[in-house]
Amino acid sequence: MASFAVSGARLGVVRAGGGGGGGPAARSGGLDLPSVLFRRKDSFSRGVVSCAGAPGKVLLPGGGSDDLLSSAEPDVETQEQPEESQIPDDDKVKPFEEEEEIPAVAEASIKVVAEDKLESSEVIQDIEENVTEGVIKDADEPTVEDKPRVIPPPGDGQKIYQIDPMLEGFRNHLDYRYSEYKRMRAAIDQHEGGLDAFSRGYEKLGFTRSTEGITYREWAPGAQSAALVGDFNNWNPNADTMTRNEYGVWEISLPNNADGSPAIPHGSRVKIRMDTPSGVKDSIPAWIKFAVQAPGEIPYNGIYYDPPEEEKYVFQHPQPKRPNSLRIYESHIGMSSPEPKINTYANFRDEVLPRIKKLGYNAVQIMAIQEHSYYASFGYHVTNFFAPSSRFGTPEDLKSLIDKAHELGLLVLMDIVHSHASNNTLDGLNGFDGTDTHYFHGGPRGHHWMWDSRLFNYGSWEVLRYLLSNARWWLEEYKFDGFRFDGVTSMMYTHHGLQVAFTGNYGEYFGFATDVDAVVYLMLVNDLIHGLYPEAVAIGEDVSGMPTFCIPVQDGGVGFDYRLHMAVPDKWIELLKQSDEYWKMGDIVHTLTNRRWSEKCVTYAESHDQALVGDKTIAFWLMDKDMYDFMALDRPSTPRIDRGIALHKMIRLVTMGLGGEGYLNFMGNEFGHPEWIDFPRGPQSLPNGSVLPGNNYSFDKCRRRFDLGDADYLRYHGMQEFDQAMQHLEEKYGFMTSEHQYISRKHEEDKVIIFERGDLVFVFNFHWSNSYFDYRVGGLKPGKYKIVLDSDDGLFGGFSRLDHDAEYFTADWPHDNRPCSFSVYTPSRTAVVYALTED
Repeated sequence: MASFAVSGARLGVVRAGGGGGGGPAARSGGLDLPSVLFRRKDSFSRGVVSCAGAPGKVLLPGGGSDDLLSSAEPDVETQEQPEESQIPDDDKVKPFEEEEEIPAVAEASIKVVAEDKLESSEVIQDIEENVTEGVIKDADEPTVEDKPRVIPPPGDGQKIYQIDPMLEGFRNHLDYRYSEYKRMRAAIDQHEGGLDAFSRGYEKLGFTRSTEGITYREWAPGAQSAALVGDFNNWNPNADTMTRNEYGVWEISLPNNADGSPAIPHGSRVKIRMDTPSGVKDSIPAWIKFAVQAPGEIPYNGIYYDPPEEEKYVFQHPQPKRPNSLRIYESHIGMSSPEPKINTYANFRDEVLPRIKKLGYNAVQIMAIQEHSYYASFGYHVTNFFAPSSRFGTPEDLKSLIDKAHELGLLVLMDIVHSHASNNTLDGLNGFDGTDTHYFHGGPRGHHWMWDSRLFNYGSWEVLRYLLSNARWWLEEYKFDGFRFDGVTSMMYTHHGLQVAFTGNYGEYFGFATDVDAVVYLMLVNDLIHGLYPEAVAIGEDVSGMPTFCIPVQDGGVGFDYRLHMAVPDKWIELLKQSDEYWKMGDIVHTLTNRRWSEKCVTYAESHDQALVGDKTIAFWLMDKDMYDFMALDRPSTPRIDRGIALHKMIRLVTMGLGGEGYLNFMGNEFGHPEWIDFPRGPQSLPNGSVLPGNNYSFDKCRRRFDLGDADYLRYHGMQEFDQAMQHLEEKYGFMTSEHQYISRKHEEDKVIIFERGDLVFVFNFHWSNSYFDYRVGGLKPGKYKIVLDSDDGLFGGFSRLDHDAEYFTADWPHDNRPCSFSVYTPSRTAVVYALTED
């Protein structure tokens, strides 16, 4: 299937509004509970038209884009409206048996307000009769492993106090939090038929296809009128007007054409035109499955995406089982080519996935999947949450990529953004129905002043439906194997972690600044993920160190599998700003091991943000401009290059060895990529009147030079070979998740760190000049040891100062509180791993 051709450079994005102020905002008084949305349509309301009568060009993959009609979109001024509660009567939500009197928590209190009388079961039955019964499904489902799909009921939430007795002092807050979670689960069970049904919103909202035709529904309570427009009706707002039910859901049904073809051709453009409190506007449907930007245009258009059966990708390979230890290769599709261009899903599948497999990683984490109109946002300003980015190809291309990864035994994790949304009113959710409070909080609380983006109202019933369904959509439709949730710290606190220094005091986590609505959402989404997809992985990006973060929801925790250990890259940046002569071994060890017992972490030495222009990667901190002139093996090195290569390898190995149960690397950093990332951009006018120069929309620095790591005549190659050896060592020995781990030495004068993981002993000599002969290494297990990894190996760009055929026998000589020991030669700026052998 041909890829959809889109223009590479962006001409800019029209945005509306700026960020709000930064302090904690007062919480709204209520949690929006159910507005059960649907009423049965007795018949299709639109007259039958012939297939030839659908005018306008069709945006098919590989199709042309000349003479495409575009719906002009005015810059909409959003109008703030009060956040309305949609909560059922008190008697419809049963009180929890174990719920005792809970003190009022000012910023976390939630009131049950009597609102609409809901007839949930009847309404769900109505909608199922209208939609589910006639849905056209692919008879040949992918041959992936069948998994039990059971979301367990809530537990008592009390085990957290056994795991961490320090939580007892915050029992009121934590019990309140869990009671809110249980109340939400009970309300969802009562009004929606359970979390399983609730999370399938994409089967009811947006475009759905049945044997009779197409139905389109959109929740837009602020709109006063609505019509579906697009190529199929010549963008005529009077042709297909929609009807509104009492819950603010607009609906239209389009019967099939006389020849049985759908009223809206696959690949044609669609939008919803609404008369709103802020004026008439055209919006991309919130549940759209594909959106494209036509060449030469600024706005995106929603695409009705429903390919014929013969064009749909059918998965061939089962999803891999979750490994004990995660070794994640973080990637961005667009910049994954050595060429200065936007790369494609297909090229990534064919060229990059085999590279990741060869390097020894067992998971690939992909950024910027959800559609984002602003390319330079790195994918974090999402405009279309259910649509894979069209810059890189079609949804079928993405499915093919994921299936290929599964064939290679790689997990595919998605960097999912539910922490905020783009401020863009043309293409995204901001001001969708002309109000400020549709999907987001109103006023300053709904704006992230640093990110210039909108913040979801996690207390809204329909926002919960939208986000839970979004998570499920990517797991169900595309077979992703899990998520890395972005910006979780920003979600969990009303101050968003900005201008706040977390010290570890538990009062910082369980107080008035905690957004309980957001934490409850995270508990619900982890319930959904682990219940319906038990092999899926959930990683949360949290810098605060929130206790209970990686404890199962049934036990009272938030439910993530892993926390991203964000303190580690921050520590390395701090250290790299000073000479390594001043590095403290105890400080390094403390940072790497400072994590909660029983909560797993994914560690990393450097983040993708450090690769952006204006920041520095570890390699650039270490070697700076020498990287441009002294990385060829046929030219002399420099002391800066020798130091940089040695420390680059040591930093990565000690991070993997001590930092957590998972390890992450951003693509290219495995070989010390020499160039920063600079997205194509034009000049930008700043508020003070000055102009920030652009880069003439160049892609030269928006790529990954994999050819440098592959070139055996460059020193980058040795760094890449070391990273590969490090990954394969972990694959063989599983040291990141070994139960036995012991740090026996942190010697400040010698600059030596020694620790045990499983049957391996790691010896790091960070001294810049001192090498030590007959250096005594303590150990637990007696026997014969051999070198299994040596950062000083010539293959890795080292000086080959160690004999890899040497054997090291322990003696009954206690050392560093270990029962036995052996002697080694430890060269300066070298890391060596010794393994206990049986032969």
